[in-house]
Amino acid sequence: MQNFKKSCVYQIYPKSFMDSNGDGLGDLKGVTGKLDYIRELGVDYIWLTPFFVSPQKDNGYDVEDYYRVDPRYGTMEDFEELIQEAEKRGLKVMLDMVFNHVSSRHEWFQKALAGDEIYKQYFIFKKGRDKGRPPTNWASKFGGSAWEYVPEFDEYYLHVFDVTQPDLNWENPAVREELKKVVRFWMEKGVKGFRFDVINLISKGEFLDDNEGDGRRFYTDGPKVHEYIRELNEATFGTDTQIVTVGEMNSTKMEHCFSYAGSETHELSMVFNFHHMKVDYVGNEKWVLVPFDFKKLKEILFDWQVQMAEHDAWNAVFWCNHDQPRVVSRFGDDGEYWKESAKMLATAIHCLRGTPYIYQGEEIGMTNAGFTDIAQYRDVESLNHFKILKDKGISEANAYGIMGVHSRDNSRTPMQWSKEENAGFTEGTPWIPVNENYERIHVSSQMKDEDSILEHYKRLIRIRKEYDVVAVGDIEPLVKEHLAVLAYRREYQSESLVVLCNFYGRETEVELELETEGYRCLLSNYEGTKELRGGMRLRPYEALVFYRHRK
Repeated sequence: MQNFKKSCVYQIYPKSFMDSNGDGLGDLKGVTGKLDYIRELGVDYIWLTPFFVSPQKDNGYDVEDYYRVDPRYGTMEDFEELIQEAEKRGLKVMLDMVFNHVSSRHEWFQKALAGDEIYKQYFIFKKGRDKGRPPTNWASKFGGSAWEYVPEFDEYYLHVFDVTQPDLNWENPAVREELKKVVRFWMEKGVKGFRFDVINLISKGEFLDDNEGDGRRFYTDGPKVHEYIRELNEATFGTDTQIVTVGEMNSTKMEHCFSYAGSETHELSMVFNFHHMKVDYVGNEKWVLVPFDFKKLKEILFDWQVQMAEHDAWNAVFWCNHDQPRVVSRFGDDGEYWKESAKMLATAIHCLRGTPYIYQGEEIGMTNAGFTDIAQYRDVESLNHFKILKDKGISEANAYGIMGVHSRDNSRTPMQWSKEENAGFTEGTPWIPVNENYERIHVSSQMKDEDSILEHYKRLIRIRKEYDVVAVGDIEPLVKEHLAVLAYRREYQSESLVVLCNFYGRETEVELELETEGYRCLLSNYEGTKELRGGMRLRPYEALVFYRHRK
């Protein structure tokens, strides 16, 4: 069995994790200082979001230099110490590689702008059309056109994300060789995992107008993407069987993920897909206020679970990351049933087939930011869309309501360590405001509480390691039409697991068409245990895990 199937990954957004020097920014020494906490959680990998030199237009996903640690996060010596101290505790470090684009301040792009034809070929420059129109009508994911005009060349360059994030031209073999060097450099430092940012966007198709959407169908899961990933695998991380890789797949199709994460396809260990994270959108439009579609959430989760298993491909399973709102605020209840719903959501995801990812603070039930003033926001996407919403005529109150639900800054408020000032994150002024509920929700109080959300996460991580059925069992959705309950059964050899999760703050009844004899309650988010029966009454946000082993 591949180790990553029993593993759990803990994602750290260093800027908001722990500040060691009082400048208000989290740093690498701050991470090192919290390794004992991470080890006690029981995870195996620490995924660090980018800490490379960057102008921080997109919080580090605009890389200026792949080989240097940004001084605001520390030094290369700090990173090397982090690797060594992590190894002592049985933890492996996973880095975030942003290979679809670079910062416009990267040396390659600066040389391109200076007219160096070699480096212009590292990017995608195109002539515009008549009447000063860009090459296509594609939209940037951060708003506006995906093309920026350069008067000196009378050409446009492509930026699928921010204008300061020009897309790399993977058609150019020289670009691919440069990126292989980057991976090898960090492998030599002892890195044992790589997360590849929006890696399915690297192969651009035809440059045509999109009369049906924003252009993504021309550059998503493009014509040579599998070829490029296999080439990167075989030249770099594929040479070390200990290295785990995960691809962030933006608006991907499942058929492509069978290959991206197939056990024998020589691409990646696993994939993130985000379709289940769009069930509170309207189509692809995120900046709206609608209730989440529970039926659609179930359909998407189970579709990916079942079909990826049928094609021997592996999922990364998650609710939270640095780009997503806090799940307890989004799909749970951050008020009356805060603890119950946070535990239920954890149970639902951690017992699925796939490697679970925990985002810092998720394990203590951190909630959305609750910001009420645009001056509190830092995220470029949020700031752009606040202006777009107001330009559309949406009232300021409604614009704030939408931001409060969907802004990426919801996940970027500082980690809540204690009830001390600034939640124990910094002795200085934090780069982004601390959530005001930190005196109630913090690590130190939950470490002393056997009934805490934190303890529930620890149990879930242990269960995956102890029971093969959780790590590698088949999955069968149950009660697919139920309007409030997500339920499934896992089977592996003589083991069986049944998981029941009520997604709402009201009691509900569920009828199960399965043999219930011989199961014991392995985990619950309410006091006391229950027996598995054909008819079950679930309390608000109740989660139950039942296990059976046939001799």
